[in-house]
Formats: sequence, C-alpha cells, structure tokens
Amino acid sequence: MDHLTKEKRSLNMRKIGSKNTKPELLVRKMLHRKGIRFRLHAKDLPGKPDISNKSKGFAIFVNGCFWHQHSKCRYASIPKSNKEYWVPKLKKNKSRDQRNAALLKKEKWNVEVVWECQTKKSDLFEAAISKIVGRIKQHD
Repeated sequence: MDHLTKEKRSLNMRKIGSKNTKPELLVRKMLHRKGIRFRLHAKDLPGKPDISNKSKGFAIFVNGCFWHQHSKCRYASIPKSNKEYWVPKLKKNKSRDQRNAALLKKEKWNVEVVWECQTKKSDLFEAAISKIVGRIKQHD
C-alpha cells in the first residue's frame, strides 16, 4: 500500500521531468568536456534522443532505470501499489525504446544508452562515456 494519498502521489509524479534531468546534464557536461558537440532532443528523430549529432551519426538516450526498466538494476523495481497500471506502462516504455532504437539503427545511426545508475558511480560513468566517445570518434 502506498504511504501517500492518491493526490499527493499524483503531484509527485507530475513533478518528474523528462528533459534536463541530473543524469542527462552529467552526460552532456562530460561529452562537451571531451570535445563532442551535439544537439538536444531532436524532434525529427525516432524517440527524440536526448543527445544526437547528425554528421557523426550518433544518438544517445539517457534513461532513468525505473522508467525504462534497466535489467537487473536495483533502481528498476516495480511499485507494490497499483501494479495493474505500472506493469503495462513500464513494459510499453521498454518496447517503445526498443522500437525507436531499431528505427534509428535502420537509418544507420549509432545508438547508445547511458543508464541513470551509471551516472551515480564515477568509475562506471567514466567508463561508459569513454566507450561512447571512442565509438563516436571511430565514426569520423
């Protein structure tokens, strides 16, 4: 059972933004520091990637572990209350992510995902970004 009233839970959920999140800002800052230039939230691309560069052909999604159900991640738990809402919603998010990535790959985009949990540990974060930067520079 939820410890908040339905109204308070709804208010909390409405406050959660989808753009300019803390993990996204960290990724952008690190990429910029490494000399990678990009555009944000490209509306003309499937899934509106958080970060992309047409000339270099990359699209990066910075995904929240809960919202995108990061496999085997402690932050990707399913809420105990209102499961009839959450289970289909989260499954739909995950299948939409897969569909968008497939569409981008079909158009020859290099699709990368940075997970929220990776941004919480500096060594994991640095490794993930270095790997992505290596792939981007390899494309040149």
